[in-house]
Amino acid sequence: MIQIEKLKIYYRTLHGDAKALDDVSFTINDKEIVGIAGESGCGKSTLGNSLILLKPPMKYVGGEVKINGDRLPIDNTKEMRKYRYKTVSLIPQYAMDALNPTRKIGGIIKDLIGQHRIKYEEIEGRLYERLNMVKLSKEVLNMYPFELSGGMKQRVVLVISTLLNPDLLIADEVTSALDVSSQKAVSLMFKDFRDKGIVNSIIFITHDIAVLYQIADKIVIMYAGKVAEIGNTEEIIMEPLHPYTKSLIKSLPNAGIRHTKEKLEGIPGHPPNLINPPEGCRFKDRCPIADESCVEEPPLQEIKEGRFVACWKVKDL
Repeated sequence: MIQIEKLKIYYRTLHGDAKALDDVSFTINDKEIVGIAGESGCGKSTLGNSLILLKPPMKYVGGEVKINGDRLPIDNTKEMRKYRYKTVSLIPQYAMDALNPTRKIGGIIKDLIGQHRIKYEEIEGRLYERLNMVKLSKEVLNMYPFELSGGMKQRVVLVISTLLNPDLLIADEVTSALDVSSQKAVSLMFKDFRDKGIVNSIIFITHDIAVLYQIADKIVIMYAGKVAEIGNTEEIIMEPLHPYTKSLIKSLPNAGIRHTKEKLEGIPGHPPNLINPPEGCRFKDRCPIADESCVEEPPLQEIKEGRFVACWKVKDL
């Protein structure tokens, strides 16, 4: 349904362009939840935001995004207005702070549907149903954001982001501030929205691979603006192939293992400077198996159906 092809999104800085997304390609199938994982600064949130609104200093450099064969005009802010919330929608990273504090919730919703020339009466029944799904009363529509708790605000944003039943919903780090039980509840809520056809497909962005194991059908691992590995969730978690993916998995704690018996392994070094990224593989300076072949950039190659890896040494892994 959704094709992201060679997408390049950079950030303008005083020292040059930071290559936050550099030739990123992957597909999202109908009814699929795709998890995007990687360290901070790898380009996860840039990817999500670029599909909604390019805010300075972000700039479109190249590539394209297609939904059902139609090109999404992400490089044209004015043209994108008719697609936002209806075709593609976003729950931002700081969802609890995303609401206009000077507008009541009902007013915010009326502004949204007004942009798409939808009358309130046409959407009212769906709105009440959606509020009930996330266990909110319709009384919140007459309240200001500051009158709501953090959890209530997050659920309001979920309602607003899905009210027009978008083809693609992007959830950016929506579980990062929640405890484990709340994380599970939110994850199940997203699956419920997908299963009921409220949204068609979902991009779920997080640094926490354990959360993706509960919700995602497929995982895209990103590193320094590039895609390192793509595969179904079970394969990525249980049989990682890229050295970076393996390092991420090793950094996760295992249930029932005491720290005195087994230590977590961190990834040595730091992510590269994306203004002047290293030639070749961007992970080579931190990779335990890098050799002279890594001075040339590895392509993202399909090693079997649906499984992609960007590593010259994948045949040895």
